[in-house]
Amino acid sequence: MNMTTQSNNILGRLKLFLTIRDSRFEDLQPHNWRTTIYRDFSAGLVVALTAIPMAMGFAMAMGLRPEQGIIAGALACIVGRTFGGSKYQVYGPTAAFIPLIASLMFKYGEQNGGSQAQAHGFLIFVSILAGIILMIMGLTGMGKFAKWVPNSIVVGFTIGIAVAIALTNLEDVLGIESFKDTLGQDEDIKGGLIHNLQIAFSSFGKINLWSVMIGVGTFILTRTLLKVSIFIPAPLIAIGAATLATATLLGDKGIVLIRDIYGTIPNNFFVFTGPLVPDFTWSLILDVVYFVIAIVFISGVESLLCSSMADRLANNRKTLFNPDKEFWGQGLVQIITPLVNGFPCTGALARTATSIKAGAVTPLAGYFKGVLKLAMAFYLAPFLELVPMACIGGILLWVASNMIKGREIREVVNMGKFEMWMMIYTAVMVPLTDFLTGVLSALILYYILKRLLPGTKQKKQHTTHQELKAETKLHTVEELV
Repeated sequence: MNMTTQSNNILGRLKLFLTIRDSRFEDLQPHNWRTTIYRDFSAGLVVALTAIPMAMGFAMAMGLRPEQGIIAGALACIVGRTFGGSKYQVYGPTAAFIPLIASLMFKYGEQNGGSQAQAHGFLIFVSILAGIILMIMGLTGMGKFAKWVPNSIVVGFTIGIAVAIALTNLEDVLGIESFKDTLGQDEDIKGGLIHNLQIAFSSFGKINLWSVMIGVGTFILTRTLLKVSIFIPAPLIAIGAATLATATLLGDKGIVLIRDIYGTIPNNFFVFTGPLVPDFTWSLILDVVYFVIAIVFISGVESLLCSSMADRLANNRKTLFNPDKEFWGQGLVQIITPLVNGFPCTGALARTATSIKAGAVTPLAGYFKGVLKLAMAFYLAPFLELVPMACIGGILLWVASNMIKGREIREVVNMGKFEMWMMIYTAVMVPLTDFLTGVLSALILYYILKRLLPGTKQKKQHTTHQELKAETKLHTVEELV
């Protein structure tokens, strides 16, 4: 391809990416606009009701404030639906980002001599860089390269993230967080996986059984209600029931609330927050490279998998998702959302599935979800601070349990022993080391061993077919949520 042709392609993509009213709105026609808008509004309302408690929980698990999850989820959906490449995808905080952002906030936050604002400012800085890279990748047509990540590593990465989330939120469910003041400044509970496990196990004698009951009850109620119907805002109902029980029957049981740690939750969500760069060191450069690559990887792979799933779940026979435009939209999400007191977001599988089954037809559903979420949170803010931390821990345990899918694991096992062991390796390395070390080492091993081990070359065509089948397989909504 010569330079002129490539340049024309880039200019053509740029023109497409800057077109707001594109073919994603093809189902919104003069003869059906009332019905279409009603369906999109209903879908946006259902997802907004579910997303508020989940966004708060994700933010707190990342070491951020609960209101930052609310604004991030709402704004990311509006930006993503405006500039992204999918008709149906719902954007917001996702579990895959939790260990990554939590490690950044811990390393550059109060626990290591910094501050919350400094750590968030550094997060904004690396997120903007990642966003720029994603936009360039979209312009240069690199969306197709996300499919190079083998399905076995994607599944292993998902399992590893789920394990990390479950283990690092033990203190919330166990009620250990209520003993924060007795641990001292150097023993703050919002550290990494190993740090949190050490604190949790050393504090087993201080477990609050009432907190355990709230956390487990939240988990069971959420799971049970969603089995009845995906249209039930199960996380919100579970949080409401737990908050009511804590404020009345369990008011004197020492259950720690959100306000005990974060104080009052403000409802002035739109606050500009600029990037901050710590003093230059070679260690800082390595951290910048690490976090930027990690954000690009998670954003790219998760959003494209989610977009592909959405088209199949919606039985979309018209305009399919555009991977390059999706990269462009993801880049703008990672640039704009953190600047308004948010953090990196990407396509959310469960919320996308819920939106589609609730009747979403066009990107308008994403706009409704973002606006309704902000409106409800504005009026609910005084009550959200009364939510027990154990309840948030129960929600996150439910999220972690739903990330591990038996069908996906069986699909990888059926690909052969090589794929199975690569899945296991990734699943173990991600929580034991860190996201990038686990995934990059798995990718390097995968492609080296694929060339060296006898039998893998002969199975390459079959394996690729299996990977494609696993990637595009239509899962039931119950499996997704």
